[in-house]
Parts: sequence; C-alpha cells; structure tokens
Amino acid sequence: MLKVRDLVVAYGGIEALKGISLDVPDGKIVTLIGANGAGKSTLLRSIIGLVKVKSGSVEYNGDTLTGLNSQQIVSKGLTLVPEGRRVFPNLTVLENLRIGAYMRKDEEGIAADIKRIYEIFPRLEERNWQMAGTLSGGEQQMLALGRALMSRPKLMMMDEPSLGLAPLVIKEIFNIIRSINENGTTVLLVEQNANMALKVAHHAYVLETGRIMMEGSGKELLENEEIKEAYLGKKKK
Repeated sequence: MLKVRDLVVAYGGIEALKGISLDVPDGKIVTLIGANGAGKSTLLRSIIGLVKVKSGSVEYNGDTLTGLNSQQIVSKGLTLVPEGRRVFPNLTVLENLRIGAYMRKDEEGIAADIKRIYEIFPRLEERNWQMAGTLSGGEQQMLALGRALMSRPKLMMMDEPSLGLAPLVIKEIFNIIRSINENGTTVLLVEQNANMALKVAHHAYVLETGRIMMEGSGKELLENEEIKEAYLGKKKK
C-alpha cells in the first residue's frame, strides 16, 4: 500500500531523516517508536506533503506522492491526525467534523458518516453543540480522530495520539485505533507509549536519530530485551 524508499529530509544542512525505507501493508497497523527528536513526526509530515523531501520516494498504491501537495495527497485517501490534536477551538464539535469532509460534496454520505462517528464516539454526539476548545484532552483527541475519518481515508496516520492523556483515556484511544483498523482503515502510528503501540501493531519500526535501527512484529519487539530496556522501562537482569 504505502512504500517509503531511501527518504532523506534535511532542515538547513542537518539531515532529520537519513535514508528511511519502510512498508505499510494494506489493512495493517504499523507503529513507529523512538525517542523525541528521532524523526518520527518529520516522516509523517513528509509523507503527507507538509515537509519537502531532499531525496528518495513515497509511493501509495503505485502512485508517486513525492512532489505532490497535501491536498492532492489527501484526495488519494491518506490523512494525518497531527500531534497536539489541532482541533478548531472556536468551532463546535459538529463544525470540526464537517471540516474533515471539506473535499467532499456528497451531503447524504457526509450525514451518514457523522452518524457513524457518533456511534464510535458517543461523547461527541452528547457535545456536538459545544466549542471544541472547551472539551477535555481525551475528547479533543476523539474529535481529531473523528474529523480525520470524515475524509474516508484508506490510510490514517496518527502522530502521538496518547500524548498528555490520562491512562484510562489512553486505553480507550488505543481500543478505538484497533476498532478503526478492524473496520478497514490502514494505520501508521507514531507513538511514544511504546508498550501500548507495540501491543496493537502488526509490524513495528524503531527510529533512532533519523535511521531505522530495528523492525519486526509488535510481539517480537515487545519481547526484545534492548527494546524493553530502552523504551519499556525494564532493566536487564
């Protein structure tokens, strides 16, 4: 589905990504873990066209995305849920959801999708009249996910969806991510909560200072001693 090959991204003279290659197969959850500054967010932003690529390629279902703008890329079925949620605080929940469908013209389909979003996130329906800026952090994250789903993406990329949320809310968000995937949406997930991310991942990559240092199934990396020590807070005996 998504193929990234030898991707290099530089800010000034400093390379943030140093030849990244990875695959996101159709229907799977693929997770990227790594420390702050490893290049995880840069990778997502370069795939969606927000960051200029120095060299390498990004392909999606055989189409080259490199060089396209974000709107062209979104029209092909990709979407990004950015770090920090980025909801529109002075618009209502419903208005935020409708913005997610800004490229669509099918009013009946939009109404049906809003109903579906409310089934996934009942709290959003309860608060559909409320200004997004007055929602809790967890509710804003649900709104950000719902807004992204309104574009009917085939591939949803998520940047740190659990950041700043309480443990119970994090568990709920990851259950929703799993559910979104089970309903047919492929997921590329960047996440610092390595334990939760690896538990939901079919495949995972470890990014360190702009390079992929390790990959394997989520289960394999959860059981890897180096990963346990570096990312899961478990010391070697």
